[in-house]
Amino acid sequence: MQGRYPAHPFRLKHHFAGSELFTLEALLELAKRLPEGSIEYNAGNGPIDQDPDKTPMTGLSIEETIRRINECNSWMVLRHVEQDAQYKEALDRCLAEIAPGAAASTGAMHKKIGFIFISSANAITPLHLDPEHNILVHLSGSKQMTIYKTDKGVIPDEHHERYHVGKAHRNLAHHPDFDAHAETFDLEPGDAVYVPVKAPHWVKTGPAPCVSFSITWRSRASDAEARLRIANHWVRKMGGRPPAPGARRARDAAAIFAQRALWKLAHPFG
Repeated sequence: MQGRYPAHPFRLKHHFAGSELFTLEALLELAKRLPEGSIEYNAGNGPIDQDPDKTPMTGLSIEETIRRINECNSWMVLRHVEQDAQYKEALDRCLAEIAPGAAASTGAMHKKIGFIFISSANAITPLHLDPEHNILVHLSGSKQMTIYKTDKGVIPDEHHERYHVGKAHRNLAHHPDFDAHAETFDLEPGDAVYVPVKAPHWVKTGPAPCVSFSITWRSRASDAEARLRIANHWVRKMGGRPPAPGARRARDAAAIFAQRALWKLAHPFG
């Protein structure tokens, strides 16, 4: 992690490949235990910059999708798998190994959430961003993850701001000229990759179905970034032109403090 975390992606190794927790039968049972709202699935043959309002579906049920993942050309994500005790233990075990190093840079971990991805061969997960620190633990099959640098203007500041106030989707438009600012990681079972907070990324699976475990967390640093984006959105709505994050650090700190104070006033019991 040294020298790369939290701003840059990097490779890791793990020992979960072959775990009984991540067989298709085990994941089918997990899917039955999770609330239906914790499961998202759709066709895997969309473009890199899939319009979220036109996401293609397969017409299959959750159970059919998992059982027929070899042939149904789909991708599925089981969200908040920490709701299940076995998967919470796996999540906590992974994060415990890196927690001291992460805390030294970005503050203690909180809001730890796990996601499991089940994908058919040659499936595309569209270009998108996520608000958490994320380590993708790859378990079966092969896949390529392409991650874009966060400091090259791939996402306009206005989009960051709108995302944090709920007015922009996680899916992003793909511009080929930004590919020069991307790094592609080829992943096999036993590989893992760290994805920085809101680093745009997309995924393509190889010639066999894949399973991956995404372990995520928030931090003092990620919370501050979100608060700054929300504060800058307010300034922009009032006709101002906020500086890019990091350009005026004292001003950023004041904006974060103001947003936190106003939020506490609006949510005294939250």
